[in-house]
Amino acid sequence: MERTFIILKPDAVQRGLVGEIIQRFERRGLKIVGMRFMQVDEALARRHYAVHESRPFFAGLIQYITSAPVVTMVVEGTNAIAVVRNTVGATKPAEAAPGTIRADFGLEIGRNLVHASDGPETAATEIALWFGEDLVNWPRAADPWIFE
Repeated sequence: MERTFIILKPDAVQRGLVGEIIQRFERRGLKIVGMRFMQVDEALARRHYAVHESRPFFAGLIQYITSAPVVTMVVEGTNAIAVVRNTVGATKPAEAAPGTIRADFGLEIGRNLVHASDGPETAATEIALWFGEDLVNWPRAADPWIFE
């Protein structure tokens, strides 16, 4: 099973969309193996967004992700990274496919509700950064009805 990392950003929390967004991942068949409701501190935000440090929008990213609580998650399933990214939709909500989280709930790139790892290496790095080894391996009764 592949694992990937997700952040429900401050706009998702402030708008009361956490339950609905999580429900979309669960309805796809993804299994939650880690979840936290937390306030992100500046040091963690800087480590997470380090790849963008030289870009002009870096300060705004840090300010935004630390502005209100977030929900962080690790989910697993067949092709989890692609499934999550397809469920989330394009980074720019105006370009996201209908039915995706960003198309249904977003208008602007700076308030696009969700971060999702973009590949296996990024997922591994982000999971280690945000969760370390603190994940739960558990048998889900529905798994035989979801996975071949």
